[in-house]
Amino acid sequence: MRLVVGLGNPGRAYAGTRHNIGFDVVDALAQRLGWTRRADDFDRLSRSRFDGLAMEGPAGTQKMMLLKPLTFMNLSGRAVQAARAFYQLDQAEVLIVLDDLALPCGKLRLRPGGSSGGHNGLKDIERALGTERYPRLRLGIDPPTPPLTGKEYVLGRFTDAQRDALEPAIRRAAEAAQLWSELDIEAAMNRFNADNDKEP
Repeated sequence: MRLVVGLGNPGRAYAGTRHNIGFDVVDALAQRLGWTRRADDFDRLSRSRFDGLAMEGPAGTQKMMLLKPLTFMNLSGRAVQAARAFYQLDQAEVLIVLDDLALPCGKLRLRPGGSSGGHNGLKDIERALGTERYPRLRLGIDPPTPPLTGKEYVLGRFTDAQRDALEPAIRRAAEAAQLWSELDIEAAMNRFNADNDKEP
């Protein structure tokens, strides 16, 4: 079993905001795997489990669960730990997908572990799991521009130009998550971090 967790905030008020890019990648991955016909079908077809919305099925030779926590970002660890404990997964079998202010919009970065980088969702996951050693897939959303604070920026919606950059990036992120599930973090890093570095 592999667990892919997209971070975000529940509710219509947060749909389409920069902080919800993890939810968008999970939606795209469900569609890529053939579990849904459209990306926005996930919430309708998923089940309420582990303080979140979950869907599971085959992904190549692996079984995969996709999870969108409904705990709000700052309590994401509760949902992650509940699912991890239920399936008795090692931390290496859990991939967290999230937004990153430090990366240009649409850039991907896979890592096997590391610090939270100030991201409140990762902080809570680290607290719940008791370690920084879990894979994460960061998707760049650009840094905020003054006078916006970081909080105001991540809870805002993408510009048209950002959305144009993100649509193909979300598809690449879904592909990266699938490759991680079928192989491992090193294989996904070698392909997608390298591809990312080649882009202008």
